[in-house]
Amino acid sequence: MATLRQLEYLVTVVDLGSFTRAAELLHVTQPALSHQMRALERDLGGPLLERLPRSVRLTPMGRAVLPHARAALADAERVHSSARRAAGLDSAELQLATVYSASLGVLPPVLKAWRHQHPGLQIRLLEFPHTDALQAAMTAGQADVAVGPTPAEWEGPIHHLGVEEFLVVLPADDPCAAPAPSGASETSAATRIRLAALADRDWVHYAPENGLAEVLDQACATAGFRPRIAVRTEQTAAAPLLAAAGLGPALVPANLIPPHFNARLLRPQPPVQRPMAAYARTRPDPLTTAFVDTLERHARILPPHVRKRLGSARSDG
Repeated sequence: MATLRQLEYLVTVVDLGSFTRAAELLHVTQPALSHQMRALERDLGGPLLERLPRSVRLTPMGRAVLPHARAALADAERVHSSARRAAGLDSAELQLATVYSASLGVLPPVLKAWRHQHPGLQIRLLEFPHTDALQAAMTAGQADVAVGPTPAEWEGPIHHLGVEEFLVVLPADDPCAAPAPSGASETSAATRIRLAALADRDWVHYAPENGLAEVLDQACATAGFRPRIAVRTEQTAAAPLLAAAGLGPALVPANLIPPHFNARLLRPQPPVQRPMAAYARTRPDPLTTAFVDTLERHARILPPHVRKRLGSARSDG
C-alpha cells in the first residue's frame, strides 16, 4: 500500500520537475528517492513518471494519481493540525478558498466578525478566478472550506448562503432606462433595464479566465445578443469603476458595490443570479463549523445599502 512518504516524494518530484532537486529538498539521496518511487509504481501497478533527459513527465496513470496524492497529504496535515489545536500547542489557522468576487463582496463583513470573535486565530485566504478552479482546489484538499457559487456536484456538506444578484452599472448621467411597465411603480422602473436595450453598447468585460466573463456572456446570450467589448479587466473590482467612468456597461455582483458609489445601478431583465454556498471536502472540524456559522450570520449577499438604492423592486418581477 502506498505510504504518505511515497506520495510526498511523488508530489515533490512533479512540483520540482527533477529527481535531483527533489532529493535535495527532501534531504534524501537520489537513489533512495528513486527506490521509493519504483516501489510506489509497483504497488500501483504501472509507471507514474516518464524520466526525460532534463525533466520528468507524468504518465496518464500519474496524472490520475497526483490529485489524490495531494489530497492525502493535505488530509494528513489537517489531522496533525487538528491534534495541535486540541492540545493547545499552537494557534489555529483556517484555510479558506473563494473566488475573486466573493473575497471582495461577500467575505469582508464575515472576516471582520470572525476576527472580532477569534482574534488569536489566523485565516489563510486562497483566491481563484473561476468556480471550476475553486472546486478543483477543494477536491485536492487545499482548503478547509470554500465560499463561492454552489457546486453542481459535491459529495461533502454544502451550506446555502443565498442567491447572488447581478446588477448593470452605468455612469450616473447615463440616459438609458427601461420604460415603466403598466402598473409598475416609478421606483421599480428606475431600477430595471432590459439587457437587450444595451445590445448596441461596448461593454466592460472580464478576462477570459475570470468566471464572471461566462456570467456576462450567458446573460447577454439569453437576451439575444453577444456583447461587444470595450475593455477586458483582470481585476474584478475594476469593472464597476470602469463602467462608472463611462467605458461601457458592466455586469457585476451586487455585493461588489461600495456604499456611496456614484453610478447608476440597474437590475437586468431577465434577472441574472447565481446561488452561493459554503462547502467542505470532508466532515468539517469544530473550527470550520464555527466559521461557517459566522458566515451564515454575517454574509451579505445583497448588502443593505444596495437594497436601499434599488428600492422595493423585486429582482424576479
